[in-house]
Amino acid sequence: MRTTIKDRRKKTCGNAACGAEFVPYQLGQKVCGWSCGLAIKDVNAEKARKAIADLGRKEIRAAKERIKPKGQYMKEAQTAFNAWIRERDAALPCISCGRHHQGKYDAGHYRTVGSNPALRFEPLNCHRQCSPCNTHKSGDIVNYRIELVKRIGADKVDWLEGPHDPKRYTIEDLKNIKADYLAKTKELKREAA
Repeated sequence: MRTTIKDRRKKTCGNAACGAEFVPYQLGQKVCGWSCGLAIKDVNAEKARKAIADLGRKEIRAAKERIKPKGQYMKEAQTAFNAWIRERDAALPCISCGRHHQGKYDAGHYRTVGSNPALRFEPLNCHRQCSPCNTHKSGDIVNYRIELVKRIGADKVDWLEGPHDPKRYTIEDLKNIKADYLAKTKELKREAA
C-alpha cells in the first residue's frame, strides 16, 4: 500500500523558535518551511565546524582515505608513473619531433591508455613527449614509432603492438605502484643532483 501525504505522521519543527507541528512532504524534512530552515542553518553549520575541529588532522586524513574511490587511486598512480617517465627521459628530446625546448613535457604513451589499458604502467610504452606533439598532434604516432624502434628495438615494438591480457588493478596494487614510482623518481632526482 502506498503512503500518501495525508497518511504521514506529524512532526515538530526543528526550529526551536517555531515548534509548530507539520506534515513532512519530503523524506528527511526537519522543518516546517524554508524560513525555519534558513533560521537554523547557521546553528547546524556551527555544529559541523565543531565536529570537524574535534577531529585531528590524522583522523580527517584517514576518513578521506576510507571514502576515496578506486578512480582516485588510479589517477594518483598514473601521476606518479608519469612523473617518473619525465624524470627518466629528462636528458632526451621529445620522442616524436626530436627537439629540446623550454615548453611543457608530457609522458606520452605509444599505445594509448584508452585503447590498451594493460600497457598503462608499462615503461617501454611511455616516453617523454612535448605537449604540442602529445596533445595537438595526437601523439604524432608515425614519428613516435620511428624513434621508438631506434630506442628499444623492433622486437619490443612488435610486442607492444601485439595483444595483451587485460589487467585488473586492486586498490592495494595501485597504492604499491604509486609508492614504487614515487621512490624511483626520488632516486633519479638524487642521482641527478
